[in-house]
Amino acid sequence: MIQFPETRPLTAAETEALRARQRSRNMVMGLILGFLVILFFAISIVKIAAPHPKSAEPQAPAPGAKSGTLGGHA
Repeated sequence: MIQFPETRPLTAAETEALRARQRSRNMVMGLILGFLVILFFAISIVKIAAPHPKSAEPQAPAPGAKSGTLGGHA
């Protein structure tokens, strides 16, 4: 059988120390999350702004294709 240690209410000093540790941990996690958001946003902007290597050259229309119409229908 598992024996659990007796629990007792925390003193005011222990409660304040616990809250300070939690606050500190929350700040670090918030900073890490904010950094990741900024990093993902920056990567997305760079990927959108960078031209695709294959699309850098203008492509000639396919033989027999009419220019200025969608799907070749007039």
